[in-house]
Amino acid sequence: MNSESDYFVVRTKALPTVLKKVVEVKSLLESEKGISIAEATERAGISRSSFYKYKDDIFPFYDSTKGKTVTLVIQMRDELGYLSKICSKISEYMANILTIHQSIPINSIVTLTVSIEVREDTSDINTMIREIEEWPNIQYVKILSQENIPG
Repeated sequence: MNSESDYFVVRTKALPTVLKKVVEVKSLLESEKGISIAEATERAGISRSSFYKYKDDIFPFYDSTKGKTVTLVIQMRDELGYLSKICSKISEYMANILTIHQSIPINSIVTLTVSIEVREDTSDINTMIREIEEWPNIQYVKILSQENIPG
């Protein structure tokens, strides 16, 4: 792995509290008209200097996916109808399936790789991923890559 990478996809549970609080402040500023940075940082429980230090370096994954191709790897038990169920969920969130590949079952486990186009009208794919992860027979959902759509 290239240690010089500028970007990483990290699960929330691995983030330091201060970074979670910065995202909370940004959310407050977006959702509540007229709230000041001082008020938002006080409510979130961080200093303004901490907010300013990190505000340009952290943002929800969803904010950076519009107009991109996101490739997911889903490992699951080989159950009748699950591929259809996953495709339906992706469609429900208004994402466009570009490619899909399912491995041959080994010990009743399959790996599904699906690339989706995240369009302007696509709903929050973080929520979509969480919903799929909660289904029985799903072992994990991982974000393999995020790339600009050519063209």
